[in-house]
Amino acid sequence: MTLHLVEAADGRTLAVDRLGDPKGRPVFLLHGTPGSRVGPLPRTSVLYRLGVLLISYDRPGYGGSTRLPGRRVASAAADVTTIADAFGVGDFAVLGRSGGGPHALACAALLPERVTRMAALVSLAPRNADGLDWYGGMTASNIREYTDVERGIQHFGTSFRLRSQLIRDDPAALIRDLVPELPPTDRTLVTDYGIRRMLLNTFREAFRYGADGWIDDVLAFTSDWGFKVEDIDVPSRLWHGTDDQFSPVDHSRWLADRIPGADFYLEPGAAHFGALKVMAEALNWAAG
Repeated sequence: MTLHLVEAADGRTLAVDRLGDPKGRPVFLLHGTPGSRVGPLPRTSVLYRLGVLLISYDRPGYGGSTRLPGRRVASAAADVTTIADAFGVGDFAVLGRSGGGPHALACAALLPERVTRMAALVSLAPRNADGLDWYGGMTASNIREYTDVERGIQHFGTSFRLRSQLIRDDPAALIRDLVPELPPTDRTLVTDYGIRRMLLNTFREAFRYGADGWIDDVLAFTSDWGFKVEDIDVPSRLWHGTDDQFSPVDHSRWLADRIPGADFYLEPGAAHFGALKVMAEALNWAAG
């Protein structure tokens, strides 16, 4: 894995990693919230076996990528295009997990001439989703965070910055905070040594320079996304575990009802981090 710095048209820097088969089918991986380009990722050997060139980047404000104040979910499409053009990539697939899901949806909706397939694992639906109880089934901590955000940045900015500093100094703190709210299947997954190591690495990198990426993600999720999911016209696959309490399963149900022709895979007994176990399969499908 080698870090590449790509310059956007507005002068921002985007931190990008490419791994897997250099001659493989290109797939952009859109990371979770909070998260970074370093993971969680399938092993390089798995990517070679699948014939995939995986392209992962830090969203603005995370890791090595310059902040983009006021960014919307739709902004991901321009950054992905910039990265693809920088590496001479024409068509590509997109795969988003958790907070990366909405950004994968944005690429599919706004780049139909470039995106070949889109997969979204445990994604959120738009905050203004008609007929969806957006907070239904969500953990108390997530409800607190999102409702504070909707009251304005002054209600949560200081808190997020303090938490990001604590997590940067001790990445395991975020996992410790999450565990009491996790269903049994997720508790087992996050105590697995390999998965835990990947999560610690991504949290450490995410907050290298502060909480801006995290703040801007949550602001973007709770405001207008800048596109309509009904406009997605590429082969699409959604996956969700029935026991997910961070991105409740009804979010993917809502998306599946509105994305034309989307395949929806619902896994009984799985929860939020169960998406890590199906990532390789989703990548294989996305690469087509």
